[in-house]
Amino acid sequence: MAFVDLETTGGNPLVDRITEVGVVFVDENGVREWSQLLQPQTRISAFIERLTGITNEMVVDAPCFEAIADELSKMLEGYLFIAHNARFDYGFLKNEFKRLNLEFRPHVLCTVKLSRALFPEYKHHNLDSVIDRHGLRVSERHRALGDAQLIYQFWQDIHQTQAAELITATVKKMVGRPSLPSQVDQRLIVDLPDTPGVYLFYGENDLPLYVGKSTHIKQRVLSHFSADHRHSKEMSLSQQLRRIDYIETAGEVGALLKEAQLIKTLQPIHNRRLRRSNDLCAWQLQQKSEFKRPLLTWADDLDFGVQDNLYGLFRTQRDALNALRKIAQDNNLCLGALGLEKVAKGRPCFARQLHKCEGVCVGAESMLTHSLRLQQAMTKLKVSQWPYKGVIGFRENGDLHIIDHWCYLGTVQTEAEIPALLDGARPVFDKDTYMILSKALKNTAQVFPIKTALNI
Repeated sequence: MAFVDLETTGGNPLVDRITEVGVVFVDENGVREWSQLLQPQTRISAFIERLTGITNEMVVDAPCFEAIADELSKMLEGYLFIAHNARFDYGFLKNEFKRLNLEFRPHVLCTVKLSRALFPEYKHHNLDSVIDRHGLRVSERHRALGDAQLIYQFWQDIHQTQAAELITATVKKMVGRPSLPSQVDQRLIVDLPDTPGVYLFYGENDLPLYVGKSTHIKQRVLSHFSADHRHSKEMSLSQQLRRIDYIETAGEVGALLKEAQLIKTLQPIHNRRLRRSNDLCAWQLQQKSEFKRPLLTWADDLDFGVQDNLYGLFRTQRDALNALRKIAQDNNLCLGALGLEKVAKGRPCFARQLHKCEGVCVGAESMLTHSLRLQQAMTKLKVSQWPYKGVIGFRENGDLHIIDHWCYLGTVQTEAEIPALLDGARPVFDKDTYMILSKALKNTAQVFPIKTALNI
């Protein structure tokens, strides 16, 4: 067993780097320890310096990861990789090895998950909580070897307080390989990253079966197979699956945008919710004198990415009509005035006969009042008009997503890639992309006009 802990410059394995590695090795020869400060090739922030005690001065002459990669890889080979919140430590090491084109495929055990499984009566399982609960001896907190020693102490303590059979069964369940479809090359699963991005399932003749997204690709893909005996959809996917591909992204927004884009491009047979709809429509409130009446408009006729005065985005005319009927019902609006029911002039609509209309159809309510109530009721469905003068970039870690009037043009890592995206045709307005971006762009600190992004 190898009890591992890392100190890093931050929490993102794609952009942050390792500053220290500490390992407690336990095998038939006994217990031995190994630790090494590393030059992260980037500056350590003041916050991280205070947290770990590792300063920029301390690592000036330390080796970079590349210098110790072969040694560390050989030492860890064949050992069970044990860490507290193992996804963090494993993710950083996997990315460091990946940068050097080296494979890193240990069996991994997370002691956070182990603690939860063995002690479900407790709410917190972070390392500080485990230290207090088990009375562990702290030498150097937030230093790699000191924290690795704490994880080993936890392992020793549970073997004194818990039945060996329970620990063995729990660990076996956590470490054991999931049951994978027999026709799928097991190496495809091993090579999946546990980072944000999109995964793609293909069947015979490279037929697209399914596109999904996750902040942890590998974990999400494996969940499909753990559930394949409970859900018919997962069972069908498992039976048809022949190949798995993936695209890594810098974060969740990029994964969401790429998923929506690929589903509409590839039309996978098991994706339905995000598949392209050619009948996208919305309501417009048309003013006639003092009366407003909703008019159903279509994306084929109007540029929804530019147009103001749109309410609701609906995939079908039926959905739009049902939504308007619901608004009328909830707000005592007149079905006749809304065009949802044919009513002779001066005659009450059906809702009025049920006392669910304020009576604009029979003159009991003015047209102006009805129109104001309609506009107020429709407000919650209003489609936001594009709030920028032109194309913008949305920064997410190391990626820059290029957006034009709610349309996703693509993602770049360098400024030199932007002009090629701008030269292409703008995609059609899409409801799913709009919903993703209308939420993401609320974080205005990450938004840059393209002129600013290009420094021109």
